[in-house]
Amino acid sequence: MVLIILNTFFCLAFAAFAYVNLNDNDAWLWVTIYMVACVCCGLAVFQKYFPMVYLVAIGFYLLYAIRLFFIKDGVKDWIVKYNKPSIVESMQATKPYIEQTREFFGLLIISAALAMNYFVAR
Repeated sequence: MVLIILNTFFCLAFAAFAYVNLNDNDAWLWVTIYMVACVCCGLAVFQKYFPMVYLVAIGFYLLYAIRLFFIKDGVKDWIVKYNKPSIVESMQATKPYIEQTREFFGLLIISAALAMNYFVAR
């Protein structure tokens, strides 16, 4: 029952995240990223699991997260160079490190949700 609730929550949250990314310059990427996770979690609500899809998606998401961590004005710069200012004060990402850091944590959340389903399926 807990798994159904978590997957329902993640499915709805990822659908909402995809929706708010529709106006971004890179909407094609982020809407796809969130919708893949949304569909995977939605199917898991009905006990439909696809472990290989989870592994491929998690691999892509974690590689992309590593890239966002180390690029200029990425997460590492947010921590070291900018001393971790708030990334949630405004919905507008006025500084590049805000956008990169938000995307990084989004990828980690998606990866965790898919990993949960992967281990349940195994």
